[in-house]
Amino acid sequence: MNNIFFRIYLAVFALITQSIFAQNYPGGLSDGTLKVNSTDVPVKIYATTELGDLNVFPDRKVDGNVLVILNESNFEPNYYNFSTLTLEKFKTAQYQFLDKNFKLITVPVSQENIDTFKYAVKSSKPITASDNVELDTPFKIWDPTKGIQLGPVTLHFYSLMFVFAFGFGYVLMTKIFKIDNVNQKYLEPLFTWTLIGTILGARMGHVIFYQPELFKEDFWSVFLPISTKNGFKFTGFSGLASHGATIALIFTTLYYSFKIIKKNPFWVYDRLGIVVSLGGAFVRLGNFFNSEIIGKQVDPNSPFALLFPQQSSEYGITVPRYPSQLFEAFGYVCLFVILWILYRKTNKKYQQGWLFGLFFIILWAIRFFVEFLKEPQGDEFIQFGGLNTGQVLSIPFMIAGFVIMAISKKFKITQAENEKPE
Repeated sequence: MNNIFFRIYLAVFALITQSIFAQNYPGGLSDGTLKVNSTDVPVKIYATTELGDLNVFPDRKVDGNVLVILNESNFEPNYYNFSTLTLEKFKTAQYQFLDKNFKLITVPVSQENIDTFKYAVKSSKPITASDNVELDTPFKIWDPTKGIQLGPVTLHFYSLMFVFAFGFGYVLMTKIFKIDNVNQKYLEPLFTWTLIGTILGARMGHVIFYQPELFKEDFWSVFLPISTKNGFKFTGFSGLASHGATIALIFTTLYYSFKIIKKNPFWVYDRLGIVVSLGGAFVRLGNFFNSEIIGKQVDPNSPFALLFPQQSSEYGITVPRYPSQLFEAFGYVCLFVILWILYRKTNKKYQQGWLFGLFFIILWAIRFFVEFLKEPQGDEFIQFGGLNTGQVLSIPFMIAGFVIMAISKKFKITQAENEKPE
């Protein structure tokens, strides 16, 4: 067992140490190889979600061959004319266009085919339509579609992950209520108040802690899954902060505990923590699909290196980074397993508050340590001792967890009291 903990320590130490040393990506360009038939063509790789930055890139002097990854955000309908001018600028600079299968595009750009333009390539030897082209990189490229197209509406994977989080949470809480012999009539109001607290609290927390400028620049986007900046657009749920969700959930659960189910709030928190752990993993998977909350720059040869072509410009240059969303999601799954085992196999659920305190300690410890590998989300308004906003906000929650575990001894109940019919 000691060897296992030692290996885990070494892995964590290696990750954090590697993040301390800045990786070198001159000009924000990564290195890859285009395999054209049997010939290897080294290329510099560039990507950006900002159409303005993409437009000026052909004017940059880059030594050697270049491959530009084009994004769907570069071709939004509202900017079609500017997008076509940008592609024309690349063409004038001797770039060739390829589709997602690396097949040469020879037809002129139009509104109907603009979304097929996936790569712009400038090489010393022009690519022909008969060439077999592949891209080889030491890192993986994460460039999925952001959702499922249902007619004129896109079902974003981020929103779908929220549906999974609450769906599995509902099923799990149903099982918990059956185990504890709690009337199922109390399940619906818990689901409702949890949904309200999570969405509203998470959104307000993100805006207050990371993007307060939205109150002036795009007010309705603070409360609704839309954007009115640069034209009306349905965005789905995005920009949510777990600290805000936690604060809101504390208050909505207090109301539910005292006014509806009439149990000690710690009894509810103990069980809600189990569900939230699993839900948090789904949310981070949603962030992964959205290419947001990404990690710091990493050596391209690292097994963790991922390139996120669709990452927002707020994170800096588009180069290989840690998939910090997956690290955090994995941690939350482990937390869920630990809490579920303790709930089912021990008597700790009768010591009201103990499981919740442990949940707070581990959850925010995961968040605290993963932050070492994350890029800042927006402006860091709260910093202390070299720690970022997410880490500073996590410390009080961890301390609260220790306090709650300490005082939980005062709230012990018997198995009979726990399973007393309502």
